[in-house]
Amino acid sequence: MARRPAGWAHTGLHWRDLAHESLEGIGSRPSRLAITLIGTVLGIASLIVTIGLSQTAAGQISQQFDSVAATRVTVEPGTAKAAGGKERAQSRIPWDAADRVSGLAGVEAASVYAKLPNTPTVEAVEVHDPAEASQAPPPVIAASGDYIDVVQGHIRTGRFFDSGHDERGDRVAVLGSKAAKQLGVNRVSGQPAIFIDGRAYTVIGIMDRVGAREATLDSVIVPARTARAALGLTAPESLDIRIAVGAGPVVARQAPIALDPNAPKTFKVAAPQSGSDLQGSVESDINVIFVIIGGVALLGGGVGIANVTLLSVSERRGEIGLRRALGARTRDIARQFILESLTTGVLGGLIGVAIGLFAMLGVCLVQEWTPTIAPWAAPVGVLLGALVGLAAGAYPALKAARIEPVDALRDAR
Repeated sequence: MARRPAGWAHTGLHWRDLAHESLEGIGSRPSRLAITLIGTVLGIASLIVTIGLSQTAAGQISQQFDSVAATRVTVEPGTAKAAGGKERAQSRIPWDAADRVSGLAGVEAASVYAKLPNTPTVEAVEVHDPAEASQAPPPVIAASGDYIDVVQGHIRTGRFFDSGHDERGDRVAVLGSKAAKQLGVNRVSGQPAIFIDGRAYTVIGIMDRVGAREATLDSVIVPARTARAALGLTAPESLDIRIAVGAGPVVARQAPIALDPNAPKTFKVAAPQSGSDLQGSVESDINVIFVIIGGVALLGGGVGIANVTLLSVSERRGEIGLRRALGARTRDIARQFILESLTTGVLGGLIGVAIGLFAMLGVCLVQEWTPTIAPWAAPVGVLLGALVGLAAGAYPALKAARIEPVDALRDAR
């Protein structure tokens, strides 16, 4: 390699000069810059929305899981195979099961539950009109006085029966809203009666909302001991317990002992598990969809930056040749175009992060959600924009650096 003669002044560009030249090059065509940024902005915005909405939605699901599923424990009789291969119950839920578990730590409410196996006739009038179209009667549920608290129900009108009604075996009933509509009962102020197997039951309330056991709204609910005495119910089907969040493992372990200290293993317990698996699954599903969209948009943004940078190299061949003739090194030319594409990527990342955050906040505001996003999301968005710009500008910068001064100046004539 020929050595430079003594006194030859190095005219390479310093980083400050490169930054100035790059900003000048980018800002010289604002409309082209805007078109170049679209892909990167959309890609980064999609990724920010992905991260924010997936974490927010997962948080909402976790809250719902905690408020309903994570606060319920169900105890049922265990089963075992008898002779002949048929399953039989190993135990029975005692009628006073709710009282037995009410003192356990973490238990907030408890109720026995049973859906009468042989659906009795349920009518709003004692006399049946043969000309009226027949329809299946609403199912009848037997429960304790705390059932409304266990299922987190809401009474539209009237009240729910209490432990006194249950202990006395009073013939009272609470109707689910759908059952009330079917029976034509819409208020309880006049103490309307319905007839279950021909016996009158006073309707004292109508329930229109529950947090668990949705079938309750289709049913007629009567006190458990009333169902035992008047409707032939032999034993409760299960024990439903509402617990404090996090008390599931303790209650699941202690409830069978409270029901039968001598044979706790004869009961089957359904206790809540952690909501993290559900939350992670939902977050993963949402991420996959939006990451694909964001990835495609980012790819389009990278291609856009590369094309515009290549076009800029072609248009500025004369400038490149002049710089080379004045002593600019090939690496100076490459650095300038790399810096231009890098700046474009960073700018697209910043705008994309801002748009993504505002979009996520808008969705959360409409849905009345509490927005949640990882603190690293915004810096990562900007960094991704920079990487896209860097990758997209590599080839155009290499091509610009390989332009010979003589050829460039001749083409520029």
